[in-house]
Amino acid sequence: MSEDLTHPSVARIARRGADPDESARASRVWWEREADEYQAEHGDFLRDVGFVWGPEGLDEEKARLLGDPAELSGARVLEVGCGAGQCGRWLRAQGVDRVVGVDVSLRQLQHGLRIDEATGCSLATAQADAQRLPFVDSAFDVVCSAYGAFPFVPDAVAALREVARVLRPGGRLAFSVSHPVRWCFPDDPTGRGLTATESYFDRRAYVEEDDEGRALYVEHHHTVGDWVRAITAAGLSLIDLVEPEWPADNEQVWGGWSPLRGRILPGTAIFVARKGD
Repeated sequence: MSEDLTHPSVARIARRGADPDESARASRVWWEREADEYQAEHGDFLRDVGFVWGPEGLDEEKARLLGDPAELSGARVLEVGCGAGQCGRWLRAQGVDRVVGVDVSLRQLQHGLRIDEATGCSLATAQADAQRLPFVDSAFDVVCSAYGAFPFVPDAVAALREVARVLRPGGRLAFSVSHPVRWCFPDDPTGRGLTATESYFDRRAYVEEDDEGRALYVEHHHTVGDWVRAITAAGLSLIDLVEPEWPADNEQVWGGWSPLRGRILPGTAIFVARKGD
């Protein structure tokens, strides 16, 4: 790990392929280095005990994409890419006793332990790659992920099949990603970010490299159709596709997300699916 964390700064940005191993390694390295800054910058918005689906601020308390928390009290829930566990901790606070979070970054999980101690609401966690979940088949009733993992996987079908494997028959999956249409536009919160510059159909990954060509950050693009077909190929049925509108009371800028862009372009897509009985 220490060798990974001494990689130099980003030397160039490329659009190219990146396989599962390179993608997982880059995510681990990036989040180990950026977790402190991320939690410091966005912790108030995420809340120590809160379930926010994306920068628009859509809250699970209102959205109920996982169902009524009262009906989940006896369910087994897995949060994939849990970060510091804010979402899973909110579920625990609603009376959902059996919640587990996994994240590729140890540093993110360490922030979770800090928040556990501060809030008195703890979350069971494990360090793991979303592409290789360390659980037996049919272990969970619900799987959720709020920007935690799926934007960073190269093979959407394989990743969703892994989720389907650990879901029991009749189980539910809900996950959020950057809205695929955003890939057409610069990641810029100003008016410049409203002019399309890239092809929606260019599925090459966005890769930040060091001066030796090693990936320091990788994010993958799948179209809406790609996600729908991946869900079906994994043996799941699409229940809903939510595109949160930007609320009038949210004035924050988060990377390329902003009120200016959010009131014109969708920034987040949330897919909700069910595994057959």
